[in-house]
Amino acid sequence: MKLAQAALLFTLAPVAWTQVNVGEQKPEASLPFTMTTVTNFKLPWRLAFLPDGRMLITEKVGPVWLVSQQGEKIPVENTPPVYYQGQNGMLGVYLSPRYATDKSIYLTYAEPGDYGGGLALARAKLNATATSAKLENYEVLWRQLPKGKGGQQGGAIAFSPDGQFLYLSVGDRQRMTPAQDPNQPEGKILRLTLDGKPAPGNPNAGKTGTATIPLIDPPSDTEAAKNAKVVSTYTFDGPNRTPAETWASGLRTPYGLAFSPSGELWEVEHGPRGGDELNLIEKGKNYGWPLVSYGENYNRVPIPKTDPHPDLTNPVLYWVPVIAPGNLMFYRGTKTFPQWNGNGFVSGMSSRSLTRIVFDGHGGAKPAERWDMGKRIRDVEQGPDGSLWLLEDADPGALIHVTPNK
Repeated sequence: MKLAQAALLFTLAPVAWTQVNVGEQKPEASLPFTMTTVTNFKLPWRLAFLPDGRMLITEKVGPVWLVSQQGEKIPVENTPPVYYQGQNGMLGVYLSPRYATDKSIYLTYAEPGDYGGGLALARAKLNATATSAKLENYEVLWRQLPKGKGGQQGGAIAFSPDGQFLYLSVGDRQRMTPAQDPNQPEGKILRLTLDGKPAPGNPNAGKTGTATIPLIDPPSDTEAAKNAKVVSTYTFDGPNRTPAETWASGLRTPYGLAFSPSGELWEVEHGPRGGDELNLIEKGKNYGWPLVSYGENYNRVPIPKTDPHPDLTNPVLYWVPVIAPGNLMFYRGTKTFPQWNGNGFVSGMSSRSLTRIVFDGHGGAKPAERWDMGKRIRDVEQGPDGSLWLLEDADPGALIHVTPNK
């Protein structure tokens, strides 16, 4: 859909803010902010601010760092070993919603196995001083089983606005079929307690059954995709292993997950060849992967669009061509960039972009500016003073401070 058509949709009621292709949006002619490189890391992935203004920063290759806003680095001791390959490695770092009292952080990473690795969710107490940092009382709360090869772990966390629950994104690991299989956690959003247990009120607790669905196999993102074929059905039955944890299904590469100021849960994910998505995540919804997509497989095997599947939930926005989103965050506050209060930001890797999105608080979203950052942006976060901080997806990858133009 051309931007002129998209603009027309935005003049209509919020219900019309759906299925809009914003992939052809052109970058702004200039940047309304200044970008300052503070320091560099080896493939940095995610950052989280501590109450004292310092940051925890993960590197995909394994280390976690405690970093000042001036760029001084302290290695965090007692971090776990990771399975580092492709999109696997050390992923997210997040502060507990009770950090003021429990000093706990959560990590997501690819945990090594006998063959490949699997997504793990862990919690530990952070003991940080002016000159040292280490993890104590480390415990793995949830792990993907079985482990294996394949990338796109997901690993994004969002805590419910009341601080009671944890939402964890699990990628499809380039395996495709598990995203529609309730016996497997891949391609899902899980809703857990802060201790990693299935949260009460999840939609599929205790259910068993059988279903037959059309799928494309084998996974499209691998060398095997060159010989991929369409298979007519994929059948699963028997007692479900993960439904008590599952909140939503049918997702591909859910790298961004965040609650908006109005309490809505939003997700961004990579499509295959085209079709990156922004989804409003709701209880029990199926977002269609790999049954439907606005992209196509890497081997050019077509994927149906959403029209033949009215039971599946469409994205609110999609990108063709892709932006390769790194994460999603919501700006809160009236300091530094008050004009952006309540807006969302999506980092872009292959597009080397940062995109601002306006949300209406009722399930609608529309793009505002898209800026050419000149770098692959993996993460964007808000600092305590309202400025923005970015991580560049590169080796070396920059930690970048974003402040208003003077």
